[in-house]
Amino acid sequence: MTTMTKTEGEPALPGSDPFLSVRDLHVRFSTEDGIVKAVDGLSFDLERGKTLGIVGESGSGKSVTNLTVLGLHNPMSTTVTGEILLDGQELTGASNRTLEKLRGNKMAMIFQDPLTALSPYYTVGRQIAEPFMKHTGANKREGRAKAVEMLEKVGIPQPKTRVDDYPHQFSGGMRQRAMIAMSLICNPDLLIADEPTTALDVTVQAQILDLLKDLQQEFGSAIILITHDLGVVSKIADDLLVMYAGRAVERGSVREVIKSPQHPYTWGLLSSMPRLSSDVNEPLSPIPGTPPSLLNPPSGCAFHPRCEFPELVGGTRCSTDRPGLPAGRGAACHLTAEQKQSVFIEKIQPRLG
Repeated sequence: MTTMTKTEGEPALPGSDPFLSVRDLHVRFSTEDGIVKAVDGLSFDLERGKTLGIVGESGSGKSVTNLTVLGLHNPMSTTVTGEILLDGQELTGASNRTLEKLRGNKMAMIFQDPLTALSPYYTVGRQIAEPFMKHTGANKREGRAKAVEMLEKVGIPQPKTRVDDYPHQFSGGMRQRAMIAMSLICNPDLLIADEPTTALDVTVQAQILDLLKDLQQEFGSAIILITHDLGVVSKIADDLLVMYAGRAVERGSVREVIKSPQHPYTWGLLSSMPRLSSDVNEPLSPIPGTPPSLLNPPSGCAFHPRCEFPELVGGTRCSTDRPGLPAGRGAACHLTAEQKQSVFIEKIQPRLG
């Protein structure tokens, strides 16, 4: 299991050696309306060769966290505090020159929309080869040969011909494969996949996930998979971090979180998923309410305005006291372990079928 051993803001335990370590990360955006608290005290670890799934609704802070790891934020309007260590190297406050050397080489990202991420003016092969030439000093001939090799690795047919095609000549699934080839061409130690199967049909989704698993075994990369779909993350991740309103609300192995979720928000995510075994006319169980404004997030537990069970805690604790995330497996919730188990068995499991 991925090493996730300390509460928010604390350093790793002596003897632990995560490849990526994020500690008490805060990300603030300055806007005309005020300060947006996009990430609010996030901590997690990731080992080499492991996959961490980060799930949550839009606006939960998933993508902002990982763009910050890569240094792809605007320093003029963004304030970042906390610690980000990549293989022992501090990234918070690192210079643009340092980050440019790391991006595409030691860490890379698969963006959500390859049609937007790929330039329509250059061939797919040229764009795949660019980071390889930049970081290795290879010439155009060597870069093109490497691009062909990578296109073959990700399953593009006739790679020697398709390397000279433009993005619009690729299907959606092929463009996503091309993005994976581009991100892996320098054999990065950390690969961040931001919703890599969005807008793809189920068959192509499965192919992309299988491809990521196969390439991870070959290259040994650590992977962060960002998604809102627990079904997707369950197929590839080793561990799971559930985020809400810029905070981590639950973490553990994928099996633990899927089979025995402990946070009401995780219960809501699971309950809202359609199931193959359910009747076609059976209504879904959406999470009530709307995600909070990060300009003025709720006090206490950020999820309490949408939670079904604050009366079990009693008083105003949920609305006034922010619950901490326990070390290791656990959830940031004021419900006792006995209450969580009782509610899950009596009310949540019947919804899941």
